[in-house]
Amino acid sequence: MKFLSDLSVNTRAWQLLALSAFGLELSALYFQYVMGLAPCIMCIYQRTALWGIFFAGIVGSMGNKNSVLRLVAFSLWGVGAIWGLLIAIEHVDIQSATLSFLYSCEFVPNFPSWAPLHEWLPSLFEATGDCGDINWQFFGYTMPQMMIVVFGGFTAALVVILLARLIDKRSL
Repeated sequence: MKFLSDLSVNTRAWQLLALSAFGLELSALYFQYVMGLAPCIMCIYQRTALWGIFFAGIVGSMGNKNSVLRLVAFSLWGVGAIWGLLIAIEHVDIQSATLSFLYSCEFVPNFPSWAPLHEWLPSLFEATGDCGDINWQFFGYTMPQMMIVVFGGFTAALVVILLARLIDKRSL
């Protein structure tokens, strides 16, 4: 329990979180630019969630000894992991719907007006694909199904580390 609790103040653990999210971002860019798979709006939202987890790792690695910065890092991690999981689940629902013509996804991301990421960095955040298309599978699992596993893992790790910290130290 102490080992899990101490991960929240371990710089290397936060760096590993950032590195894993960054590796997944690089994988997404590989799929897009090398394999030619066009990202849909749900893919873009999942990328955004991964950036949240990446920044959680950066904030946590720089401020892991400061309880306020650690709280910010945990919050970013939680929002990114849970939001990404919900988006991936919705994406699987769209792809597996028998009446797929009833489902539609937008082509322009719904980012806040103060942060139009798709305009600032279109190479990362511009949606050019269709949410219902299944262009890639790995052992019979689609990309959004794999992302459910990824975001589920990020969420489970967050819950385990938070609970261990709260039980062991009674604080974040």
